[in-house]
Amino acid sequence: MSKENKTIQDKITELSQLVAWFDSDDFKLETAIDKFKEAETLAETIEKDLKVLKNDIQIVKQKFDSEG
Repeated sequence: MSKENKTIQDKITELSQLVAWFDSDDFKLETAIDKFKEAETLAETIEKDLKVLKNDIQIVKQKFDSEG
């Protein structure tokens, strides 16, 4: 699955795995900055996706309210 096709839940799971890496035995200071940047970018993407989803929900709610 490409990054563009991942669901929000898939991205949250990936972010959780990245965060868990920092507490794992695999942690290496040399690669920590790259992992941090990757997690930061992923978190920003999740935030954008959630804003779009919130907007979509508000539009549907407005349509539902106007029909009711």
